[in-house]
Amino acid sequence: MKQVVQNYKSGELALLDVPVPGCKPGGVLVRSAYSLISTGTELMKVSEAGMSMVGKARSRPDQVAKVMQSVATNGVPATYRKVMGKLDSYTPLGYSLCGVVEEVGAGVDDVKAGDLVACAGNEHALHAELNWVPKNLYAPVPDGLAPRHAAFGTVGSIALQGVRQGESRLGEVALVIGLGLIGQLVVQLLTASGVRVVGVDPDPVRCELAERLGAAACGDPASAAVEATVAELTGGHGVDQVYLAAGGGSNEPVELAARLCRDRGRVVDIGKCRLDLPWNAYYEKELDVRFSRSYGPGRYDPEYELEGRDYPIGYVRWTERRNLACFLDLLARGSVDVEPLVSHIADFDDAVETYRSLKDGELKAVAVLFRYPERAGGAAAPVVAVPAVAVPTASRKPSPVRAARTPVRLAFVGAGNYATSMLLPHLARRDGVELATVVTTTALSAANAQRKFGFAGATTDLDAVLGDKSVDAVFVVTRHSSHAELTRRALLAGKSVFVEKPLALTEDELAGVLAAVEESGNDRLQVGFNRRFAPLLQEANKRFGARTGPASLRYLVNAGRLQHGSWYLRQGTEGSRFAGEGGHFIDTASWLLEADPVSVYAVAASGNEDLQVVLRYPDGSTATISYVTTGAPGFPKETLDVLADGKVLRLDDFVRASVHGPGKWVSSRLPKARDKGQSAQLAAFVKAVRTGGPMPVPLESLVATTAATLAVRAGLAGGAPVTLAGAR
Repeated sequence: MKQVVQNYKSGELALLDVPVPGCKPGGVLVRSAYSLISTGTELMKVSEAGMSMVGKARSRPDQVAKVMQSVATNGVPATYRKVMGKLDSYTPLGYSLCGVVEEVGAGVDDVKAGDLVACAGNEHALHAELNWVPKNLYAPVPDGLAPRHAAFGTVGSIALQGVRQGESRLGEVALVIGLGLIGQLVVQLLTASGVRVVGVDPDPVRCELAERLGAAACGDPASAAVEATVAELTGGHGVDQVYLAAGGGSNEPVELAARLCRDRGRVVDIGKCRLDLPWNAYYEKELDVRFSRSYGPGRYDPEYELEGRDYPIGYVRWTERRNLACFLDLLARGSVDVEPLVSHIADFDDAVETYRSLKDGELKAVAVLFRYPERAGGAAAPVVAVPAVAVPTASRKPSPVRAARTPVRLAFVGAGNYATSMLLPHLARRDGVELATVVTTTALSAANAQRKFGFAGATTDLDAVLGDKSVDAVFVVTRHSSHAELTRRALLAGKSVFVEKPLALTEDELAGVLAAVEESGNDRLQVGFNRRFAPLLQEANKRFGARTGPASLRYLVNAGRLQHGSWYLRQGTEGSRFAGEGGHFIDTASWLLEADPVSVYAVAASGNEDLQVVLRYPDGSTATISYVTTGAPGFPKETLDVLADGKVLRLDDFVRASVHGPGKWVSSRLPKARDKGQSAQLAAFVKAVRTGGPMPVPLESLVATTAATLAVRAGLAGGAPVTLAGAR
C-alpha cells in the first residue's frame, strides 16, 4: 500500500510503498476514502523538517532537554545513534480521515466490515491507503453524511473540545482569533450554540468566509472596526470568551485577547501561538486562561486510546470518541457545514506535489482533502495476535552446521527504538550476516528498518517468516507482553531465537516457552542479557581473578523516572519496570558469582517503584540490587561493587573500572563510550547460529534469571524470601 511520509532530517516528502498494517485485537483495519490535511499542524511540521539542525533545536527546546539528559545517562555515541536514527527516519503525516472498515479485530462488536467510519489519531488516522485504528479512535458515520465531510471529524473534535473548554452560554459574545481551519469550525460551533461571534484574521478572504458561516463581523486584528464591533455587541463590556486559534511567533493574539475580553472573561488556547501573557492586563481583569487539549478527554492516555478502556459517562461526559461522534452528528444534521471550507481535493497519488504547493504558497487553502481510489489492489495481510520451572531434559535436535561462507539469515520481529539503535547497527555491518525480513504490525516502522539497514523484505505476516526455511534465526524485539508467545512460536518453527529481555512476564509464560523447547527439541535461545559481554566488565572480572570464599555484590541502578505516556508504565499489560529490566542486573550478578540464585528477598519503598532485591547463592554469596527511580538524573545509572577474599571490583557505569587487592588496576580515566556488550553478545549469537555450537548463555541460566526476576513480585506480595524451584 502507499503512505505519505516525511524524513524529518532532510525534509524529504515521499509517497512510499509500505506493508499493509495488521489488524490487531481491539481495533479495525480501515481503507481510506478521504483524509484531511491539517493546513496548520501538518504544514508546521513540514516547515520544521526543512530547517537546519540548529533551527530544529530552537523550535523544539523540549526535545533538546531530553537529548542532554540522554547524554548524561547513556553517553554521547549512544545518544547520537539514537537521535540520528529518529531524525533520519520516515515519519507519518495526517490524523483525520474517513474510510471503510475492511477487517474487524478481536474484541470489537460495534462495527462490521463494510461500515463507514471517521478515524482520529496521529498514529492511526494517517495519510495511507490502510490504517489500523483502535476502538476509541473511530466512530460510525451517520447515514447520509458524505465521506469527504466525515473526514473532518478529528479536526472538528479539536474545535469542539475548545468550545467546551470555553463553557459558552446562550446569548454570550465570543472573539475567535485566527480564522484558519480550526477557527472557522469554532465560529460555526459557537454560532450553533447561540453565541454571537466576532472573528479576527489578517486575511480578508478568511474573514469573508467566516461571516458567511455565521460570524457577526470579522476583520484585521489591527483594525479599529473590530474593537468598535465588540463594544457595540457587548455594551462596552468586552467579549465573554476569546478563542486563540492562531499560530506563529507573535504575541499579538494574547495581547488582543486581554484588551477585548470583559472582566473575569475566559481565554481558551486551542492553537499553538506565543503565550507571553501581559501580567497587568490579565491580572487586572482576573482573566481565566484555559487550554484545550486536542480532541478531548482520553487524549494521550494509552489505556483509553490503545487499550479501549472508556471513561464512565457519568464522570466524563465528553471523551475523544464522544466528541468525534457528536461532531459527525452536527454535520449530518446540518448544524455545521464544512463544504465551504474545502479549497481543494487532490488525488492521493498527487500527495507530494500537493504538500509542496501548500508549503510554497502556490495553493492557498483552508482545507485540503486527499481522495483515495475506491479499491486499491491487494488484501490486508494477517498479523499475529498476542495471547494471553524446570528446564526440559528431552533430547534436543542439534543445529545444522552452516558452510563457512554461507551468510546467517536473520529476521526481526519488531523494529522499535532499541532494535534500530542498539542491535541493527551492529548486525547491518557484520560480515556473514544477511538481514532477510523485518516484521512489524505498523507499516512505517518496517519500511524505515528496510530502508536504513538493508532488509531484503518487510511484512506484517509473521507466519510467512516462520515458515521460511531460509531464515536461520528470529530476533524478537517487541513490547514485553508479546515476548514469550513470539519466542514460543519461533522455537516451534525450528528457528534460533534472540529475544530481548524479559523472556516472560509470568510463570505461565515461562512454562509455555519451556514446553515449546520440550516439544520441539529446540533449545536455541538467547535472551538479551548483554552486560556480561561488556568488554570493560569482562576485563575487570579477569583482573579480579578467582575467589575462594563467598562474595558480597552490590548493584545500584539509578533507573530514573519515565516520561509521561511511556508504554513501560502500562503495568497491567507490560509488567512492572523491574519485571522488564531487572533480568539485566540479576544475570550480571549471577555471571560474576558463577552460579544461579537459590532465593530472592525483595522489599519496596512505600508509594514508588524503588526496590531492594537480595539474592542468595549456593556458596553463601549474596547480591543486593538497589533499583531506584527517585534518584538524581545526573548521577550515573549503574554502579557495581564485588567484594571477596580481600579484593574489590568496582564498575562505574561502564565508563571506568578498578580492582583493588594485593595489586591495583584502574582502567583508563579518559572518557569512553559506554559499551554495555551488545556488539559482543550479537557476535557470539551469530557465531553459535553459524557453527551450531552452544548458545552464548546456557538455557538453564536464562531460565534461572527469569525465574528470579519473577520471584521479586511474589516476594513483595508475601513479605518473605522466595526459594527458587530447582535451586542447588
